[in-house]
Amino acid sequence: MSSFSIESVRANFPALQERPDRKPYIFFDGPGGTQMAQQTIDGMLGYISGGMANLHGTFATSRATDALLDAGRQGVADLLNCQPQEVAFGQNMTSLAFAIARSLATFLRAGDEVVVTELDHRANVDPWVTLAKDCGAEVKFIPVNPETYTLELAQLDELITTNTKLVAVTMSSNVVGTVPPIEQIIARAKAVGAWVVLDAVHATPHYPIDFQKLGADVLFCSAYKFFGPHLGIAVVSAGLFEQLPVYKLAPAPGYIPDKLETGTQNHEGIAGLLGALAFIETLGEGSTRPQRLRTAMHAIEVHEQAQANRLETFLRGLPQVHVYRAPADTRKTPTVAFIIENVNSREACAWFAEHYNMAIADGHFYASTLAEKLGIMAQGGWIRLGLAPYNTDQEIELFQTALLAFLREVRKSE
Repeated sequence: MSSFSIESVRANFPALQERPDRKPYIFFDGPGGTQMAQQTIDGMLGYISGGMANLHGTFATSRATDALLDAGRQGVADLLNCQPQEVAFGQNMTSLAFAIARSLATFLRAGDEVVVTELDHRANVDPWVTLAKDCGAEVKFIPVNPETYTLELAQLDELITTNTKLVAVTMSSNVVGTVPPIEQIIARAKAVGAWVVLDAVHATPHYPIDFQKLGADVLFCSAYKFFGPHLGIAVVSAGLFEQLPVYKLAPAPGYIPDKLETGTQNHEGIAGLLGALAFIETLGEGSTRPQRLRTAMHAIEVHEQAQANRLETFLRGLPQVHVYRAPADTRKTPTVAFIIENVNSREACAWFAEHYNMAIADGHFYASTLAEKLGIMAQGGWIRLGLAPYNTDQEIELFQTALLAFLREVRKSE
């Protein structure tokens, strides 16, 4: 299995480098978006400075832009093991999800069912809830166990029935990190002929994904979560993609994947995506890009999980802290959510930023169904530490020092 030097990883990120005009930032906000790798920046600047153009022209910069989009699709295909023609780019995951939901409306009717989960970010809930509402379909939620923060699947056969047309589920919670047993959910959905939509926005940065092996119909991810620019990515299985009657301009292409890409795409962003993938490759091994990407993601997972386990163990040892994280036998991404007794989470995060220059986020993180079920908004939501492969053991130790200092401040003020 591939491994990497944390120093060599950090050398690729300009935002992590020391500067004389400010203290170094400590970024624990990976789930909200990672820092850009130098290769990402170079890719974007290279495209911009080399001559920008729109598609399908006869001149050199237009042909180069055509080739760029082809290369971008192939890069995603190598990362996720899908076909290049199944890859479409867009503004962000949410916009792409609503566009696909609108297209699927022609296939649903009153009496059909749409199944979502209580664990998901609302970007993988509301497009499908809206679709159901527009079509007169019923919405069902796969519930979350409030003690283990895992999906309750004992009644899965009753939730996903022969009337179910679409099942949407996350590949990892962006708050508590839980990785659901999606293979079981996909198998049940396929047994009744339902489409499966996977939100891999939070999963893609943390472990290898095989779209073909999973057998899902749609998968979403976002390049800015894995060292790239703000760019949404949809992978749609060719069989479904060909059928989608997407909303588009009349003269626009009617073939896949272009028919989903309304208007001019973020070409410099796609160039940056290729740079991000080039960075990830440097962490892997193998003779082909798919091999290097897959081994790199394995190495990232090992590095991040070790740190997340250390962080969780520390937090669980503090009586004032309540940790929202699944049991040890549940697979998780390196995202640790917690609250501090009698402390507003936003005030705590502001203190970490002021005193230690730490980027730590607070709130419901659009996982509002889970937040409401667990009743955490009274304290301003969760405090969330989300790790990336550039986080160091020393940063984890400094956070521990910072939290202990904050708790002493809280005790003094009581």
